[in-house]
Amino acid sequence: MASLSSQPSKKGQRSPGGSGNSQAGSRNSNGQTVKFARRTSSGRYVSLSREDIDMSGELSGDYMNYTVHIPPTPDNQPMDNSVAAKAEEQYVSNSLFTGGFNSVTRAHLMDRVIDSEVSHPQMAGAKGASCSMPACDGKIMKDERGNDVTPCECRLLIATRLVVLCFFLHWRLVHPNDDAIWLWLMSIVCELWFAFSWILDQIPKLCPINRSTDLEVLREKFDMPSPSNPTGRSDLPGVDLFVSTADPEKEPPLVTANTILSILAADYPVEKVSCYISDDGGALLTFEAMAEAASFADLWVPFCRKHDIEPRNPETYFSLKVDPTKNKSRSDFVKDRRRMKREYDEFKVRINGLPDSIRRRSEAFNAREEMKMLKHLRETGADPLEKPKVLKATWMADGTHWPGTWSVPSSEHSKGDHAGILQVMLKPPSHDPLMGNSEDKLLDFTDIDIRLPMFVYVSREKRPGYDHNKKAGAMNALVRASAILSNGPFILNLDCDHYIYNCKAIREGMCFMMDRGGEDICYIQFPQRFEGIDPSDRYANHNTVFFDGNMRALDGVQGPVYVGTGCMFRRFALYGFDPPNPERMTQVKESETQPLTTSDFDPDLDVNLLPKRFGNSTLLAESIPIAEFQGRPIADHPAIKFGRPPGALRIPREPLDAATVAEAVSAISCWYEDKTEWGDRVGWIYGSVTEDVVTGYRMHNRGWRSIYCITKRDAFRGSAPINLTDRLHQVLRWATGSVEIFFSRNNAFLASRRLKILQRLAYLNVGIYPFTSIFLIVYCFLPALSLISGQFIVKTLNVTFLVYLLIITICLIMLAILEVKWSGIGLEEWWRNEQFWLISGTSSHLAACIQGLLKVMAGIEISFTLTSKSAGEDNDDIYADLYLVKWTSLMIPPIVIAMINIIALAIAFSRTVYSSVPQWSKFMGGAFFSFWVLAHLYPFAKGLMGRRRKTPTIVFVWSGLIAITLSLLWIAINPPTGAAQADGLGGSTFEFP
Repeated sequence: MASLSSQPSKKGQRSPGGSGNSQAGSRNSNGQTVKFARRTSSGRYVSLSREDIDMSGELSGDYMNYTVHIPPTPDNQPMDNSVAAKAEEQYVSNSLFTGGFNSVTRAHLMDRVIDSEVSHPQMAGAKGASCSMPACDGKIMKDERGNDVTPCECRLLIATRLVVLCFFLHWRLVHPNDDAIWLWLMSIVCELWFAFSWILDQIPKLCPINRSTDLEVLREKFDMPSPSNPTGRSDLPGVDLFVSTADPEKEPPLVTANTILSILAADYPVEKVSCYISDDGGALLTFEAMAEAASFADLWVPFCRKHDIEPRNPETYFSLKVDPTKNKSRSDFVKDRRRMKREYDEFKVRINGLPDSIRRRSEAFNAREEMKMLKHLRETGADPLEKPKVLKATWMADGTHWPGTWSVPSSEHSKGDHAGILQVMLKPPSHDPLMGNSEDKLLDFTDIDIRLPMFVYVSREKRPGYDHNKKAGAMNALVRASAILSNGPFILNLDCDHYIYNCKAIREGMCFMMDRGGEDICYIQFPQRFEGIDPSDRYANHNTVFFDGNMRALDGVQGPVYVGTGCMFRRFALYGFDPPNPERMTQVKESETQPLTTSDFDPDLDVNLLPKRFGNSTLLAESIPIAEFQGRPIADHPAIKFGRPPGALRIPREPLDAATVAEAVSAISCWYEDKTEWGDRVGWIYGSVTEDVVTGYRMHNRGWRSIYCITKRDAFRGSAPINLTDRLHQVLRWATGSVEIFFSRNNAFLASRRLKILQRLAYLNVGIYPFTSIFLIVYCFLPALSLISGQFIVKTLNVTFLVYLLIITICLIMLAILEVKWSGIGLEEWWRNEQFWLISGTSSHLAACIQGLLKVMAGIEISFTLTSKSAGEDNDDIYADLYLVKWTSLMIPPIVIAMINIIALAIAFSRTVYSSVPQWSKFMGGAFFSFWVLAHLYPFAKGLMGRRRKTPTIVFVWSGLIAITLSLLWIAINPPTGAAQADGLGGSTFEFP
């Protein structure tokens, strides 16, 4: 094994003061050796020296391992450090790093990553604070016209309805229905719960605010040239962007590739951006798709910069139904756009052809290996009839085995059993702009910066017997790997189908992080916006009431909850530390530019216990105080107590070295988190299917606050399931996580004093809302029971009851109108949300309560599958999925409720019409509430019909049987008066009630 020359550690450049230490180039701080090797066609490793790497084209599989030590002589002098560092970086960017439990970390030099040609110099496989923002922290809502909408009206209406509700419930309690005490008791219990649930939902909305940003002020403060910064180098902090995917069959690689392209083209200093893709399935299809995306970015990103393209997702951009030349000043735009469209179409063909290409390639190589085995058997005189046993491997473009999951799973090559993989697809860019010209590319990029952000493919190690903790575990692996490789003080995570719709979204979030007083902000949550939703939004997929109402209101308390995607984190807050506290934080001696230690901001933390909390990576531990320092706003005002000096982040980034990448590989191994606090205190929290809410709750519970950032142009856009079954299962997953939270130590009842009262109520509501389904289902059956029995929840429909009901209804309508006014929600959207609240409450939420209780009481684990993002059967209709009807047991309760209410209406109407003394008041009372239930279930019924009445027969069979059984059961328990009298006279006939 050739010994690598000693190189300066990249940790030096990350230190606030610029100090650093040196390490052996091929050996990390834990003594882990990095072996450069090439895999032969059979998958066997051959170790290489540096000279072998340079002459890799002449390498054969017969070389043996060897070590070369050449002493320095007059004719053999070590190369310049800068040249050596660049050479080291080139080796790193062209190598696929693998490793894991009880295995050597290897750097496999790749001749090619994909079949396509690559030309960008960064591509793997290529040769060669105070923002002066008006109303930033103001307690004022503004509508679209800029007019103030004060929350006083909202508070008054909430108070009015609360008072009336109390009087109404008091009246209901003291005026029971003695003729149907059971009906009254069920109704009053449900109404008391609904009142409690309404209070939990409304009280946190007492302090709604809106925020605005000023990007021009941010630019002048951090990016403009000055006497101390004549070149105009950016002083903004770095950002690491995480994208997670798990299954290329359910999450199409083309969708993920477009998300990556939108990130690489974001309007933020190139050298400050690092993008990481977590492939939790370890699929070669995803790997090669990401390599294709990195290659296509060579054209797409400069094209976006040249013509100020928006949005920077090519699929969305080329699908826009607007004039593309609008606001475009360059004369060559039309020509460039036409060429770019042609290149993108070819890119899509390559991506969509990858599955077949990988299959054919693997079949060819496997056939070759089988022929070799047959030849070997003949030469050794073995039984010619014996069939050779050759593993059906999946092969990479360079003719070697893929170290991840194979198409035909085998030992150490399946979704739950494969090595950790890390590939730097795009190495870190140079600190100075790299201007293009008119000759090297298809397009003329003269005076356009053609640099690309750093892009890294990561697939963490998985082994049988380890709990990998689903998405939360994958995100924590990215946190550790990114801390070692780039250590951006801020982290922005996105789902693979959520792309950057506003190229300045990162800057929008940075306005708050760098604002005066922003040092105690743990994350910036952006609203989720969706594409591909049917125009009527039948199942409330836009969820505007939550994103534009509830979340905005929480912004006035301690901040919005974390919803899983579109969130910019402060890395330091993710590490489980408390927000800055002047009383606890020790004073930094001499100058704030001196390197900090963990005890400077957490005196209670023993440095010797760092491995217990964060693991045994020295580079990771050293990166923590650096990330904290770099995440501070600039100390240009006496009010900023935790600032950093101007210009501290203009230091160029050092090239990557093999030892650093090797340590990142060890940090994504399956054993790294053993006996540490990852998932318990540090990073994304484990133990719940809604790890996002729990992670945000833990930060708020430590005293951090969050910000809700609504931008004029949507920051991110994604997809949502428009199919009824998929939508119900999505809500089931969320509700099950809420039930888990309620029965765990993350219940807001057990929160610390740092969690504000209104924020505590909001988190209580998160854990309690699924249990409303139990009372809601009972209440939905009450109209039918009332109609069938001829009774009502009150003895008589007197004036007092009707007045209370009228006032409560009017207050509810006025609250809805006010919410629509200040949040911009449409009345139809509000009504769709109300409808789906009842649909999900009678289906998914009830199932979530049952599943959550089973997990808590019986320890039965809950497994969920990814929501498929593939299109429906009709490729010509983007809403084809809307009409698909897929059977699920979640459909049974709403159908039973609807059918029983319809049957009850028919029975009660017939009885009232043919009665000698019709009691229309009781019929109208029950009929009103029954129609209220049916009106809410209308979208559900419409979804069952499908496009061409494709509802599965089993739906009607089961629902009809259950409805008839319940109706007959009721008649048996409480037979009609005529039937009872007939039985007393000895008759056996049945009279229709």
